[in-house]
Amino acid sequence: MLKITMFSAADSVKGQGVGSVYTELVRLLKSRESDQIALQINKYGRSDISHYHTVNFPFYLSTFMPGRGRKIGFVHFLPETLEGSLKLPKIVKAVFYRYVIAFYKRMDQLVVVNPSFIPKLEAYGISRDKITYIPNFVSAATFHPADEAQKQLLRTQYHYPAKFTILGSGQVQVRKGVFDFIELAKRHPEMQFIWTGGFSFGRITDGYEELKRVVDNPPANLSFPGIIDRDKLVDYYNMADLFLLPSYNELFPMSVLEAFSTHTPVLLRDLDLYHAIIKGDYAAAKDVDEMDQIILKLSTDSQALMALQEKAKHAADYYSEERLAKIWLQFYTEQARKG
Repeated sequence: MLKITMFSAADSVKGQGVGSVYTELVRLLKSRESDQIALQINKYGRSDISHYHTVNFPFYLSTFMPGRGRKIGFVHFLPETLEGSLKLPKIVKAVFYRYVIAFYKRMDQLVVVNPSFIPKLEAYGISRDKITYIPNFVSAATFHPADEAQKQLLRTQYHYPAKFTILGSGQVQVRKGVFDFIELAKRHPEMQFIWTGGFSFGRITDGYEELKRVVDNPPANLSFPGIIDRDKLVDYYNMADLFLLPSYNELFPMSVLEAFSTHTPVLLRDLDLYHAIIKGDYAAAKDVDEMDQIILKLSTDSQALMALQEKAKHAADYYSEERLAKIWLQFYTEQARKG
């Protein structure tokens, strides 16, 4: 039996995608591979594999300890993907960015959730042979679709009107394109806009002051319910007619997979990084004006909306937890042999 230790502080900050990825993987291994994997969390005993999800300094120091086995690093972000997320002094930012790459270089193997980040890691001097692509996934038991009657019941339960409803999800920050989401809500008072998520990192969030003013006093048709527990988050996807993530930079957002799993049609900013993982499964827009046009089309054309929903179903099947469980077990087994 493989002894695997997960190192993570991702669940110490609510409402961030890293925590969702970590939670889903731990749940997957415990539920599907418990007969082949002995899993422990943040323990410093001897292990076949040490899997690092976050770059906390104590975890970095632990890589120098004996008995760590094969050291696996999960690349949830790169320095450039943090731009527009956190507002840090230049010297702090420079030191932290160098530290992140030093952490990744301490690993025996890195896992990326998007193959487009492999050449970016190579540019930092990390060999391609040390990088493995394994996509994200979500639990279909947690994120499942609702029928039309259930959708209307949920809207009544959460006090939302019977309007065409657009959902966004993620931390409230500049990088997520929240300003475009707000602009679209202003353009369409006849629709309901909801953004789940909050200021997970408080005042150091990029754009905090300006965004906080809108969150505290939004337009009548725009709701910011804050950070929602995952067992309730599924209700918001099922209330929505369309999921919109206008983010400027991502790796592989869990929110998109959550939308797919609930068979909610997806509209994204047209980013090259999505092409390698979910091309053809979503509607793409280059800017807020094009998002506006697509929203108008989908809100008035039920066949176009249903076609996009079918694409979401296709993506949900491909990124199923059953398939990913086999991939992770194979990966861990191969890494343990190398170790």
